[in-house]
Amino acid sequence: MGSRALSDITNVGGGRINPVDKGKPPKRPQHTLQPLAPAAPQPPAPAEHRDITGGYEAHDVEADAQSVQEYASDISTQLFREEAALLAQPDYMDCQTDISAKMRTILIDWLIEVHTKYKLCPETLHLTVNLIDRYLSKQTVMRKRLQLIGVVALMIASKFEDIRPPELHEMVYMTDNAYKKEDLLVMECTMLTTLNFKIMVPTAAHFFEAFQKANGCDPMHREVAQYLLELGLLDMRMLQHTPSHMVAAALLLSNALLKRKCLWPAVMVKQAQHSEQCLQSTADELQQLLDADRAGAGGQLQAVHKKFSATQRHAVANMKF
Repeated sequence: MGSRALSDITNVGGGRINPVDKGKPPKRPQHTLQPLAPAAPQPPAPAEHRDITGGYEAHDVEADAQSVQEYASDISTQLFREEAALLAQPDYMDCQTDISAKMRTILIDWLIEVHTKYKLCPETLHLTVNLIDRYLSKQTVMRKRLQLIGVVALMIASKFEDIRPPELHEMVYMTDNAYKKEDLLVMECTMLTTLNFKIMVPTAAHFFEAFQKANGCDPMHREVAQYLLELGLLDMRMLQHTPSHMVAAALLLSNALLKRKCLWPAVMVKQAQHSEQCLQSTADELQQLLDADRAGAGGQLQAVHKKFSATQRHAVANMKF
């Protein structure tokens, strides 16, 4: 799995990355929990208490307890305030002597494939890329260490974002044993100290849910926007933009692709805090990435195209817009 990916990173003229593995990931142990005793039936709530949210039933509120609508405005304000503070330097590759933007692209493509195989949450992917770019903004690295940096960033991000992150031995397995457990642990300490332990930062995943709801996206529309966002992860040009800007540009382009009459309504200007005019050049760049991906069916970098060609993602990578 990893040795082929590593050879591609160190030799950018090589073919595309092989799948993450030729078989299945190692079987992960299942937790054995005793079944809970059935809860005693509860009497129905009085009629005057059944609708407490101006349209949402009480059981809907309980089912979505994490929506914390009373704090949504404060959370959004804080995300916008902090998003630009911990971004990577968009030109950091100019200071790297042994790696290139192409190698970074190959690494991110491989990580997207690993992320998909292990069914990690979207926040993990976006945080992983953020950690990689911020670390490379501060440290000059050799190409033989680039995959190690990538898998350690994934390990750190998954510990923060996933309920059940992959274990250390699984991380070693991802690299086809190119690195030892000790290598990952040492690099984890190095990365954390280099970044001053500032790990939790706003990423595109934190803005996506609120923006897509304001945009009125159905499930298929969501996948189109996510497809565009993940194509953007591969391109270093996008590092100059804040996460909210990237999400807004992806939604603007998705509205155009799906032929919305009003491409950027006033509600989106208010929610995203970006006008259509300021987003247009980024949307054009995403359009270029989309055209290139669709023309070559992913080409040498197939992880995003393959991921969004799946039926559970409405096969948006194969749609005719």
